[in-house]
Amino acid sequence: MIEFIAENLAPIMFVSLIVFLLLGYPVAFSLAANGLLFFIIGVELAPLSDSINLSWPLLNAMPERLWGVMSNDTLLAIPFFTFMGIVLERSGMAEDLLDTIGQLFGPIRGGLAYAVIFVGALLAATTGVVAASVIAMGLISLPIMLRYGYDRRVASGVIAASGTLAQIIPPSLVLIVLADQLGRSVGDMYAGALIPGLVLTGLYMLYILLMTFLKRDSMPALPLEARLLGSGVTSLIIALLVAAGFAYAAHVYLSPTQGANADILGATCGVAFIYVVALVDKTMNINMMSRLAQQVIIVLIPPLALIFLVLGTIFLGIATPTEGGAMGAVGALVMAAAKGRLSMEVVQSALAATTRLSAFVLFILIGARVFSLTFYGVNGHLWVEHLLVSMPGGETGFLIGVNILVFFLAFFLDFFELAFIIVPLLAPAADKLGIDLIWFGVLLGINMQTSFMHPPFGFALFYLRSVAAKVPYLDKVTGKVTQPVTTGQIYWGAVPFVGIQILMVGLTIMFPQMVMHYKGEGTGIDPATIKIEVPGFGDNGGGLGLPGGLQLPGGNPLEGGEQKPVGGADGEQKPTNDLSTPPSFN
Repeated sequence: MIEFIAENLAPIMFVSLIVFLLLGYPVAFSLAANGLLFFIIGVELAPLSDSINLSWPLLNAMPERLWGVMSNDTLLAIPFFTFMGIVLERSGMAEDLLDTIGQLFGPIRGGLAYAVIFVGALLAATTGVVAASVIAMGLISLPIMLRYGYDRRVASGVIAASGTLAQIIPPSLVLIVLADQLGRSVGDMYAGALIPGLVLTGLYMLYILLMTFLKRDSMPALPLEARLLGSGVTSLIIALLVAAGFAYAAHVYLSPTQGANADILGATCGVAFIYVVALVDKTMNINMMSRLAQQVIIVLIPPLALIFLVLGTIFLGIATPTEGGAMGAVGALVMAAAKGRLSMEVVQSALAATTRLSAFVLFILIGARVFSLTFYGVNGHLWVEHLLVSMPGGETGFLIGVNILVFFLAFFLDFFELAFIIVPLLAPAADKLGIDLIWFGVLLGINMQTSFMHPPFGFALFYLRSVAAKVPYLDKVTGKVTQPVTTGQIYWGAVPFVGIQILMVGLTIMFPQMVMHYKGEGTGIDPATIKIEVPGFGDNGGGLGLPGGLQLPGGNPLEGGEQKPVGGADGEQKPTNDLSTPPSFN
């Protein structure tokens, strides 16, 4: 029995960790305790098995492993983006965006749902924090959607799903962690995840469009009395055309001096121009634009500018993700101050929430390091790699099996726990099968997004449940009694969006170029066609027959040829140099 335990210590250790987690112990302490417990067992059983490489001096490596966690600059981006997201949420940006975009889309059926998805994508690209997005939209949009007769399942589902876009649209926190665990660049991970995130946003909108045809009464348009900004879409379109024309003129003017950067600088000039025009028009009551056009431009451009400040600088190679996060945090403070909503209370609450999340991540990462020291010492990584690589179906079977595993584990673990526990075990097998790890990381990120939406443990559902009405209440606008949203309605509303996320996993597998574009187009040169020729050595007259035209005079010694003497300028035969002795410099 003891010999069996010694030979199978890795799978026993992995199953024990799952048992610890299912019993409800904190993840960080479960990892660390499991690692230390099995380290002691492994040291005692080491003489009985060749697969156990543990000894007491190995614990001396633990301080270095923990120092590696503490000195990881990449992980600094997590507190920066968390702080930025919470400050923006406290500054009322989400409220302004939802109100304005809701007025823009309000006249069409399902307009509020479109607005929630659009704002969810914008918040994802500025905050990267799921909790902030779901709570903000739940507090602001859900009462309005219920007021105007939206189906409770659709309303709650679209809010929870739109909030989870912060999981996959950069600057997502989980993408930072995945890049760190996979040993890849965060910038490449962001670039690879951008198109899948936008495609997923489009699929959400497509679902709402289908629902407006299948269940016409589930998402009515806003009534006329609720359209406070009136009409004015034509004015907005004209303003956008003017901005585009100004941007093109600036591009033409800057091209001779700025080169490749002229297009970005021109677009920046166009956006800044129309923003200043809208501000002047509203401040001085010129009324050149409609109220709707003014409000959309004034509300929408600052978060877009913040997105460019963060993601644009990262994609252009101007800043690292950590530096981009720092600039985003400063930009969020500036935006809050510009709106007059920056106070010491806001800063303190943002710092407290950032500290809690950062400490949570750090403790999980430290526990994972303790666990991995023992797990690698019992060759657990080889056991997992062999188990995954030997799955039937090769690469396709591996991807299907891994995605099913992650999908079901997401019922019980959140994305941080999956990233720190499961991903380091999957990455070596994926690398051995020749799978691009950036593509693999984005695929796992989309799959782990379902962890926020799984009934009954999805965190996005918990966030929405915490802010949705639990008892009947009196609507302050209509004066009517509004029924609450039940937990069952929230859960059932999430199911279609979980299905859409699974569909997105399949699309990413079928169309990998959605992610692989991060590599660029390359030079288009086939390395197999490259031939290097060294001047002074010909292909004629025998030689060693080396590739690239590199030849030596005389016959090929490997084929029995003789090294003939080389003729001098006077026609005499000169002996070849004697290479058996060192040269003389006397």
